[in-house]
Amino acid sequence: QVHLVESGGGLVQAGSSLRLSCAASARTFSSYAMGWFRQAPGKGREDVAAISWSGGVTRYADSVKGRFTISRDNAKNTVYLQMNSLKPEDTAVYYCAADGGEYDTVVRGGPLRHDYWGQGTQVTVSS
Repeated sequence: QVHLVESGGGLVQAGSSLRLSCAASARTFSSYAMGWFRQAPGKGREDVAAISWSGGVTRYADSVKGRFTISRDNAKNTVYLQMNSLKPEDTAVYYCAADGGEYDTVVRGGPLRHDYWGQGTQVTVSS
């Protein structure tokens, strides 16, 4: 069982930056591929970014590529999402997700499983 707690959301103007954090309670955090997905009102989930067990491999949705950066600190059981040049269309609830698969999904190129996720943090970008 993994418990995830997101933080760092808020209301910002377009062009601003935010840094989201996700603290995980997992004895073997370094064996979980991690990611962020978001959900805007009336829309489905959108996978935003994912990172491999070691942090050496990352991938991004086209909509955020070049603006968002995912990273992790395995010593602190924490994953981050640095969001720059925010746009109104980035407005959503952002969730941290953990993939507890036997293999490193991100390294293998497969979709990140949402085996666990947190309560989410709201990001609102005004124009």
